Amino acid sequence: MNNMKTKNSLLLTGALLFSVLSGICLSAQDIPERPVPPRLVNDFAGMLSDWEVETLEEKLVAFNDSTSNQIAIVTVSTLSGYDILDYTQRLGEKWGIGQRQLNNGILILVKPKTADSGGEIAIVQGYGLEGAIPDITCAQIIDYEIVPAFRETDYFGGLNAATNTLMSLARGEFSSDEYGRKAKKGSGGDFPVGMIIFIIFIIIITMFGKSKGSNNRNIGSGNLPLWLLLSLLGSGGSHKGSWGGFSGGSGGRGGGGFGGFGGGSFGGGGARGSW
Repeated sequence: MNNMKTKNSLLLTGALLFSVLSGICLSAQDIPERPVPPRLVNDFAGMLSDWEVETLEEKLVAFNDSTSNQIAIVTVSTLSGYDILDYTQRLGEKWGIGQRQLNNGILILVKPKTADSGGEIAIVQGYGLEGAIPDITCAQIIDYEIVPAFRETDYFGGLNAATNTLMSLARGEFSSDEYGRKAKKGSGGDFPVGMIIFIIFIIIITMFGKSKGSNNRNIGSGNLPLWLLLSLLGSGGSHKGSWGGFSGGSGGRGGGGFGGFGGGSFGGGGARGSW
């Protein structure tokens, strides 16, 4: 009887071990392999044109060469059942984005919309960049720069603006608090401030004209100088791509080829969004 129990225990242990190992193997297969030759922009889902991929690649390679910080963009057609943050963390760790001792990698991962699911985005940052780019800032970049562009199917515009901001934050050109304040202020809507001023100005002039009586009925919007009208209309506008006066990193083209990832690690933070 004891021999039978021992045998059953061994069989059960072996089955459990096989299941765990199988799960690990399958999970590893769900995450794309590190690209060969190495690239910072990997559009597996086909969301970008060749020119857009190369433009982003050259900008991020130049940033890597000048700062050692690595920003990678990956698009995938499916998350294979993973939560997007979990998937992004796993991919960043598997590829080793960032330098091993600095952990200064950032990964932007995008899963496009399909007939059965909405589009999803995640930004995760390595340990070494969590101070300059905290989780809340990753969420703000997604909400204020990526999602509005993606809703208009401007995938390149959203990724270009987001990477510019991430580059500027990593360089210390402005703080995450400064970005958050300016971004919130700039997200109040696309209706131009100048147009609001213009409408108020017209109302005041109209009221003034009425108070003067019928002899001065020619006073009104029709007689506004053209220069004043253009000035008022041009004094406000949308902040798309340049939130609150921050234009972000200029990008720059012409960097050399990407030398490869350095083995960086991630802290389990980051942010997600959808459109």
